[in-house]
Amino acid sequence: MSSTGLPPYFNISPDAALSSLGAPSGTGQFSAIAAACLNGRTDLASRGMDETGQKSLRLFSTWEITRYLIPVAPAHFRRVLRNNPDLPQGRAETDGGAKWFTLDEVLRLRAHFGAEGSRAKEYLPYRPEGAPAKIVAVANFKGGVGKTSTCAHLAMSAALDGYKVLVIDLDSQGSMSSIFGAQVQDEWQTVFPLLARHYAQHVRADNQRRADRGEAPQPLDETLSEALKVSTGDVIQKTHWPNIDIIGAQLNLYWSEFQIPVWRMAARGWKLWDALTDVLEADGVLDDYDLIFLDTPPALGYLTINGLAAADILLVPLGASFVEFDSTGRFFDMLHATFSSIEESENLAARALGREGLRFEWDAVRTVITRYDGAQQAEMAALMQAYMGPVLSPYRQDFTALIGQAGESVNGIYEADYRDFNRETYVRGRATFDETYAGFKQLLLGAWRRDEIAQAKESDEIAQREKSDGIAENPGAVPPTAAAE
Repeated sequence: MSSTGLPPYFNISPDAALSSLGAPSGTGQFSAIAAACLNGRTDLASRGMDETGQKSLRLFSTWEITRYLIPVAPAHFRRVLRNNPDLPQGRAETDGGAKWFTLDEVLRLRAHFGAEGSRAKEYLPYRPEGAPAKIVAVANFKGGVGKTSTCAHLAMSAALDGYKVLVIDLDSQGSMSSIFGAQVQDEWQTVFPLLARHYAQHVRADNQRRADRGEAPQPLDETLSEALKVSTGDVIQKTHWPNIDIIGAQLNLYWSEFQIPVWRMAARGWKLWDALTDVLEADGVLDDYDLIFLDTPPALGYLTINGLAAADILLVPLGASFVEFDSTGRFFDMLHATFSSIEESENLAARALGREGLRFEWDAVRTVITRYDGAQQAEMAALMQAYMGPVLSPYRQDFTALIGQAGESVNGIYEADYRDFNRETYVRGRATFDETYAGFKQLLLGAWRRDEIAQAKESDEIAQREKSDGIAENPGAVPPTAAAE
């Protein structure tokens, strides 16, 4: 209220309003605003960098390691270090003070406990031998729901758990790239050349068929010719996390949203939704990493379609509000319309040619409530849970002081030094993300285990068929067991 007791929107003088209005704005002002924001962004981002201009990861104390990373008692941990002087011994900031370790050293220690420690404890993360990496897309077409934050913290959680992680930033805003300190100069350091390569390979194969029919080939422009020389390894960058790599993004990546439909119009047979999956598989990326996290744009465009089609697990963050609940329902409606349309179109041709049809499938689809305030949103969250059932994760990402302060310094929760808070705040702040990761890890391990069982069953069936075929080809052969008798 103003001093007169009236709301502030009464008694505004037009002349006073004019004096504070300023001159009309032209397009040049957009550039000035962008430059100011860039300067501020650079300043904020640099606060998490070392003297060389690179981001660096903090150290981890014995307390953190034994509580969160390696499930052993502190006394046993120290005893193992004393008995194994070749292992990392950490460093103390004061005489007799707590020992601190780099994450590289923690990973070495975990490997030692995994090889030498109790078989009853989980020192090393589960991944079936020979299983490809699982691809996880975090998506929603509504902004401000904690999409990038959720994706980044899951990647960090998995890295702390011992998994080797690749993060792919599909959002031209590049927020994920900022979190992990990626330096991306132009679109050629993003996924763009990988998608272009997939299209160029399709055109090249189609040109061979055209040549066989005596038809003129479709030309490859300079962009496509250059893209054929790019492999996934060329665009992967190391991060300040020893077991997290990234393919970054920047504004020029948005050009893909205009270029991809042009390619699609020129070559209707190009399966754009397979582009990302095919390239990652062809370049061996699914063998090199345990998990691949995709941060998608807040829109259902071509980059998002590529990410969702590639994903094994789809996570959809949303807030506990009517607007975000409603928006997320529309998002799923659009997903259904988009992917069922692709299936229908592809399967018409497949049926005509007697081929197997296309069917998109995900190991799991889950929604997760972010930025949760239990005092204000408990009723709404319960209503959402009642309607969405098991699709909505029971874990809520609370918004705490730790989350807010970490966000201000362009860091993740797990990059925050607990000494900057009281320990209770730190434990409470990371607990909400630990629970989210626990829910995700349950999905991950269940999906891998299902694949493992299916693979074993398929191997058994193949062995049985080969055995039956062998008996059929040589019916007089005596089975080995009978010969032994």
